[in-house]
Amino acid sequence: MKVAVFSTKPYDREFLARANSSLAHPHELLFHETQLNPHSTLLAQGCTAVCCFVNDNVDATVLQQLSDLGIKLIALRCAGFNQVDLVAAKKLDIVVARVAEYSPHAVAEHALGLILMLNRNLHRAYHRVRENDYSLNGLLGFDMVNKTVAVIGTGKIGQVFAKIVQGLGCRVIAYDPQPAPIVAATGVRYVALNDIWPAADIISLHCPLNSNTHHLINANSIAQMKKGVMLINTGRGGLIDTRAAITGLKSKTIGYLGLDVYEEEGDLFFEDNSNHLLQDDVFARLLTFPNVVITGHQAFFTREALTAIADITLANINHFAREEFTQMCIVS
Repeated sequence: MKVAVFSTKPYDREFLARANSSLAHPHELLFHETQLNPHSTLLAQGCTAVCCFVNDNVDATVLQQLSDLGIKLIALRCAGFNQVDLVAAKKLDIVVARVAEYSPHAVAEHALGLILMLNRNLHRAYHRVRENDYSLNGLLGFDMVNKTVAVIGTGKIGQVFAKIVQGLGCRVIAYDPQPAPIVAATGVRYVALNDIWPAADIISLHCPLNSNTHHLINANSIAQMKKGVMLINTGRGGLIDTRAAITGLKSKTIGYLGLDVYEEEGDLFFEDNSNHLLQDDVFARLLTFPNVVITGHQAFFTREALTAIADITLANINHFAREEFTQMCIVS
């Protein structure tokens, strides 16, 4: 099968090509660095499927254009699918498959890394030492033991993250519209969402982005949070109202903010923009705070995760080609 692969970097090509070569009948993968959008759909001409990533545009307009080109499969190489108009895809009879699980440890461990960096000011200490400054003023942290950590979203990633912070001696509370008995059995206490805000010292977001969770962190929820709360987001950028978070940082309600995702990241992340002026004023404001650490959507970026993403993506494509739909991870 001929597949147009969008938003590819050298590492994508390496891992996808390796997974494809392991198949008995490899597919023809056409790699494109450009994102999928209404202006790039023609690159999929002659293909049966397209392979997309988190910031590709798969709205109704794009889907119609792809359908006109004969595209029958959207193979997402990510877990989230908020970028896809599923209603339009269904009307056009285009199958949408995703990578439901690749390496929950990769994302959960990155969330812990952000917590430790913010708490112990490792980002600031690193730069001080390089400037021959060994003073400790302003670098004061806190012990993690006995702190209350809230996990919002207890899917695979949330479960691993909860286990990690429990290992540090933290009390863990959680919210999920569908509580997992396996999580509760480990001592995690499920509470109502409104009970999270005043109780948590650290809040870590691991839920999907949808109409119910968009701007879950907003002016109202921030106002209810414990003074100096640490907020971590390795899920989706749209979970946080960035302007409200900036107000929370200025009022010191939010004492620490760690982001691996940003709601307007589509024009920023995964690209080298070092020779360009930053045009996003909201993002620029975030960068002025010493108690904010931002990474460029790299929580998933481990060898194990990239291997799993490539293997599952190619498996979805292979099952589609064989009409083995029950073995695919189809987004309904």
